[in-house]
Amino acid sequence: MRRILFVLSAVGLIVGGFVAYLGGRTQPALPPAFNPAANPYKDGIYASGILESNQASGQNINVYPEVSGTVKEIPVKEGQEVHKGDLLLQIDDSIQKATVEQLQSQSMAALSALEGLRAQPRKENLEVAEAQAVAAQAALKTAEDSWKKQNLAYELNPKAIGKDALDNAANAMAAAKANLEVAERQRDLTKAGAWTYDIHNQERQYQASQKAYLSASALLSKYSLRAPRGGRVLAINPTVGSYVSAQGAYDSYTESMTPVIVLGSSETELNVRAYVDEILVPRLPAPEKMKAQMTVRGSNVKIDLEYVRTQPIVSPKIELSNQRQERVDVRVLPIIFKVKPVKGANLYPGQLVDVYIGG
Repeated sequence: MRRILFVLSAVGLIVGGFVAYLGGRTQPALPPAFNPAANPYKDGIYASGILESNQASGQNINVYPEVSGTVKEIPVKEGQEVHKGDLLLQIDDSIQKATVEQLQSQSMAALSALEGLRAQPRKENLEVAEAQAVAAQAALKTAEDSWKKQNLAYELNPKAIGKDALDNAANAMAAAKANLEVAERQRDLTKAGAWTYDIHNQERQYQASQKAYLSASALLSKYSLRAPRGGRVLAINPTVGSYVSAQGAYDSYTESMTPVIVLGSSETELNVRAYVDEILVPRLPAPEKMKAQMTVRGSNVKIDLEYVRTQPIVSPKIELSNQRQERVDVRVLPIIFKVKPVKGANLYPGQLVDVYIGG
């Protein structure tokens, strides 16, 4: 029994010593996946940078619709090159299109009425008015002849015709005169054409209806979202059937409103916006002597940069990891550099890079 205990104790000591040996060994460090960014200049200044489109303001173009509605069609794809005026997104415009057609019909009706007033007097209406005047004149002639005959008979023999018959003939002659005067004035009114004030009133109605039609047509064009300039489609946030508005499209992941479409320049036309700490600003070299190099994070790619301009305002630095909510106390001076194209480098707008500035 003692022998067995002795053997087990010896085995335990050997195993414990082996485990202690393994635990005390120092493991060699793993090689880094990529070398950290190194300062290529003797007195280089470090700045954090972000890739952006090569545009006047340096920012990507966030495209928002001016009207609200359901997305009917998206004829472009992310990464596609577009030209100015190309259709990016179509919003359902069926109701607005019907409104435009209605206003167009009203405008055409107002124009037809205006042309009708300007075309007066109509030949057929004038002929009818002339005929009515001739008929009234003939009726007056008949009434006068009848009165003369009855009046002559009355003068020769008062008993030959009654006083009432003579008065009726006189009244018929007076009525015929009045009818002739009305017919002649109606003929003159027809011949004069439309009243000037009626024409001016109809002109205003036509202008108002035409402007309403043009306004509705302009609004209809807003349902077709077109590229404000040539570039590359960087992001399309809505899908066909989703609802968009002037605030953009709702992103269910971030639970916030995002631009409907984001446009930028091509991959070969990128800039770097480097944020230089205000403490390091006095050490910056003159613009004509400024050199810079950027390192793409997660790789050993180093790219020389070309100075473009300095945004002449020191402002609070935006926390690049969360631009919407966070700001830090550091104040920075933005400097924009142009990225010289490098074959095989995967560069995209919004990508974070390390920048060293030297002279």
